[in-house]
Amino acid sequence: MSHPDFPTYRGRMEYVCLECNARYPGDDLLYTCPCCGGVFLLENLDFDRLKERSGAQWRELFDARATSRSTALRGIFRYYELLAPLPDEEDILYLGEGFTPVVEAAPALRDRVGVPFAYKNDGQNPSASFKDRGMACAFSYLKWLCRHRQWDEVLTVCASTGDTSAAAAQYAAYAGAPLKSAVLLPHGKVTPQQLSQPLGSGAVVLELPGVFDDCMKVVELLAENYRVALLNSKNSWRILGQESYAYETAQWYGWDMTDLCLFVPIGNAGNITAVMSGLLKMLDLGIITCLPRVFGVQSAHADPVWRYYDAPVGTRHWEPVTVTPSVAQAAMIGNPVSFPRVRQLAETFVEKGGEKAFQVLRVSEQQIMDATILANRHGHIACTQGGECLAGLLSARQLGLISGNERAVLDATAHILKFSGFQDMYFGNTFPPEYGITPDTSLANRPELLLPQDARTGRDVAEFARMGAEAVVRRLGLNPR
Repeated sequence: MSHPDFPTYRGRMEYVCLECNARYPGDDLLYTCPCCGGVFLLENLDFDRLKERSGAQWRELFDARATSRSTALRGIFRYYELLAPLPDEEDILYLGEGFTPVVEAAPALRDRVGVPFAYKNDGQNPSASFKDRGMACAFSYLKWLCRHRQWDEVLTVCASTGDTSAAAAQYAAYAGAPLKSAVLLPHGKVTPQQLSQPLGSGAVVLELPGVFDDCMKVVELLAENYRVALLNSKNSWRILGQESYAYETAQWYGWDMTDLCLFVPIGNAGNITAVMSGLLKMLDLGIITCLPRVFGVQSAHADPVWRYYDAPVGTRHWEPVTVTPSVAQAAMIGNPVSFPRVRQLAETFVEKGGEKAFQVLRVSEQQIMDATILANRHGHIACTQGGECLAGLLSARQLGLISGNERAVLDATAHILKFSGFQDMYFGNTFPPEYGITPDTSLANRPELLLPQDARTGRDVAEFARMGAEAVVRRLGLNPR
């Protein structure tokens, strides 16, 4: 039985090719255009019906849904009409994704950066990354599609540097039949913490030599020739789910985007696509009255989008790059599949918000790692992609691209615990030369052994406690009461 609060509105969804403008019905497993190979955006043919409500009425509705007892409306589908208005309530998966906290920068860190800012901690999603937003939408659509097509088995597959595979495997495990999960990973390029996730969820985990881009080519061939559900960001339904980041951010700030700057790591470019798409939808419906500025951030070790936008208008030429190792592993992609989406949406974004509404910054590996440690030394839980965003904010301040009168939201896409190995390398100064990282000793932190290894041997608890306490007093310089 449907919950009385669940929307009755349904849209008509079509895949629209960004290269040749071909259109295809939304009730099929399509990822690239059969005519030209271009990537899709999903379009709701009945979007204009949403304008029957005013912007104020939409704001009121979304705020009211914050208290809904409907499971289907507790997560990203609070914004059902804007997101993917096709699945029925029974199709929607909810594992606790969305509504991740916006945490204001610690005062000392804010003062050091020179601009008010906050982290949106998307590492507090169920599988500890922002990818859960897209997976909740993609799997809800797949449940709807399997039910309507009466399919008895569909294999979900993705290439991953870690976070995508973790999210895909978890949602497939929860959804169960007829969905099954397999993931392809670049051998040796995924942290042990991230590798443990799809294994724990029971996915078939397959490794290939090479890098993410190589694995991506394999799953693209599978999707073109077999009935498999591709779950990388070529999947347009995933992009819709990730739009929820923009809706939540706007709602958190009372739907007021004035003087707000969003910093987003680019990676495969799905997230920045989704953020811009969601913001443009809200502007069109009058839910927000102005656009925030969006800054994409890339590492110098994987910077094709920065290179494109660094060239003067009229001379820009898209060319993939060969990546080198990066601590921002999710961003270590030399040929982001969503770049055509970025290019189209950025044009509209600049048209609506002005020439400074969309910009791309490049930062070094040293800046990323220093910023990651700096953020977490001030009480945050920023992953290396979150460090990349802070490095981007610091660079924007240095370049005079953002003023002290503005405020920023940084996207920490995953939980720092997924990248603890890089922290260990930083503290131990064991980064391989290709990373180009020399730790700042003022940020380094290592455990200290206070007593010899054999200090406990032959001593009772009271004597050992006295020795230990005296060692702590000497190390910390404590004064007696």
